[in-house]
Amino acid sequence: MAANPENAVVQFRPMKVDDLESVMENERREYDFPWTRGIFVDCLSSWHECWIAYLDEAIIGHSVLSVAAREAHLLNICVCRNEQQKGYGRVFLSHMIDRAVERKAKVIFLEVRPSNHVALRLYDSLGFNEIGRRKNYYPSHDGHEDAQVLALQLDLSSL
Repeated sequence: MAANPENAVVQFRPMKVDDLESVMENERREYDFPWTRGIFVDCLSSWHECWIAYLDEAIIGHSVLSVAAREAHLLNICVCRNEQQKGYGRVFLSHMIDRAVERKAKVIFLEVRPSNHVALRLYDSLGFNEIGRRKNYYPSHDGHEDAQVLALQLDLSSL
């Protein structure tokens, strides 16, 4: 659990197939090029770290983390637009970092659009560093957009 500046408490729980209708609503509302339901089903079937963020009973975000060979890859993180700028993204990302540490990952990677300035500021504030670029990685309305590849070295000394 974590509190935002307005004292609302966001909680986290593993994603279930029953959550996919709400997850898909959020995904479609927030992204011009959303993941498909099938991608989420595959992630759940592959035992990825699939998590829901919620307030009261309302799902306000979702995230997917893949962990293998002591490396984690944040594949998706989404907070509903009407719940952004309240600190929920920071606590949700911190939760996913904690999940990577619990799974003994040494590093966590992610891709982000260079045009996503809000996300880039968040990732930078939590210690992520750019380690490369993927050309034409994301679809866009003008063709494709590069991805910045970011990494965060994880501290496993507390385990």
